[in-house]
Amino acid sequence: MGAGQGAVEELLTPDPAFWQGKRVFLTGQTGFKGTWLALWLARLGAAVRGFALLPEETSDGRPPLHNAAGVADCIESLQGDIRDAEALRQAMRGFAPDIVFHMAAQALVRRSYHDPVETFATNVMGTAHVLEAVRACPSVRAVVVVTTDKCYENRERIWAYREDEPLGGRDPYSASKAGTELVVAAWRASFLEASGVAIASARAGNVIAGGDWAGDRLLPDCIRALSAGRSIEIRSPRATRPWQHVLEPLAGYLILAERLWQDGVKVAEAWNFGPAMADVKPVAHVVDRVTRLWGPGAAWHLTSEAGAPHEAGLLAVDPAKAQARLGWHPRLRLDGALDWAVRWYRDYLAGQQAGELIRRDIARYEAEGKAYP
Repeated sequence: MGAGQGAVEELLTPDPAFWQGKRVFLTGQTGFKGTWLALWLARLGAAVRGFALLPEETSDGRPPLHNAAGVADCIESLQGDIRDAEALRQAMRGFAPDIVFHMAAQALVRRSYHDPVETFATNVMGTAHVLEAVRACPSVRAVVVVTTDKCYENRERIWAYREDEPLGGRDPYSASKAGTELVVAAWRASFLEASGVAIASARAGNVIAGGDWAGDRLLPDCIRALSAGRSIEIRSPRATRPWQHVLEPLAGYLILAERLWQDGVKVAEAWNFGPAMADVKPVAHVVDRVTRLWGPGAAWHLTSEAGAPHEAGLLAVDPAKAQARLGWHPRLRLDGALDWAVRWYRDYLAGQQAGELIRRDIARYEAEGKAYP
């Protein structure tokens, strides 16, 4: 399900003519979003070197998405840790990239409570190491640093956050991502702008799509329960998030990188890539939709968790700036994104190859062509 009836806005699509032959250094290619971006860059004709830790094993024994999708067959996928500044510098300089996407991170809120120091070391100092490697690599012209919608000081208010609002974070993960944003701003002003490198940060919503098997994420938890014939356990059915298909922000990152290359410092700033406010929905809406799509026997129930760490109840970001100045617009409504995601999981569990399913969805997304109003 895509833009369909009521579509009013022609959309920009990442430009294969731009990406053909571009040399791209991608951190975090072994993660969920990194896997999808790596395959999209390869499809667009870019030469990609990835740098990341080995993909994490899944809790239920399924192969990590990076392995199942055959990413190492499509790009050069190096094992490395962004906390190792010298290894990172050598890997980047030896490749001489044109463009850098920095996606490697400790990306889970709950894990940040268990290991806050690792979270800050990876997300803050790791980003500093990436930007120092950029400084030592004269070929780089554009950098996109991926952060999160959780980098804002969340006051649980009913309107969406804009890029010029205060950063903050009550939990270690959110605070570390606010710190990442400060690192980006400092390196931009102190070093990169003067040397002709255009750097931007990208703040996306809660992404959903097939192939995510991470713990403590809503859709993977749903699929694990349903595929095992269990009822889904839900802690916070009223918690509201800016849900979006993973291809929505990835398209934004690619379009942003193109504009950084073309326009330089004019677009070297922070950008939100989030859904329309109509698709900022509570957890209960998502789970109801997933159980309907899964079919007979699918159900969910409320569970309590004594002493559970704090998580935001209401969060949304305003993507108006990206729409007005970059020409990026979301093209899938939430229910359509969930349709795509559940179909992906069903097809994968039925034996289809993960990489081909990702390419199928990328092709469908590129063909959508129009946005919902």
